[in-house]
Amino acid sequence: MISMKKHLILTQLAVCAALALSGLSAHAQDVKGSAQAGQGKVWLCTGCHAIPDYRADYPLIYRVPMLGGQNAAYIANSLAAYKKGERKHPTMRSIAASLSDQDMADLGEYYAAQTASSPNNPLK
Repeated sequence: MISMKKHLILTQLAVCAALALSGLSAHAQDVKGSAQAGQGKVWLCTGCHAIPDYRADYPLIYRVPMLGGQNAAYIANSLAAYKKGERKHPTMRSIAASLSDQDMADLGEYYAAQTASSPNNPLK
């Protein structure tokens, strides 16, 4: 049986953890991306996503999408899902693990700004 003191400490720890996690998720939602800042971070992506019709073959054959013109929130949310392990591609997971919420938002805004009418840009 857990003593009253241990129960109180565990309860306090649980409350602190819940508050910390809710603060993190609130912060992630408040992050505003910058396409200009994303341009300096896009080098992480170009090795695969800047090659037309590129197919990765690990762990399965996978058609790597071009990201230019994609919705910024979709890209940021996808990167967050890779980071959390909700999406399973191992290369994407390790890249996303290195990104902050700000990095993800910046990359999303950068790619959202790349459209068919954008100048020929090897980074899109």
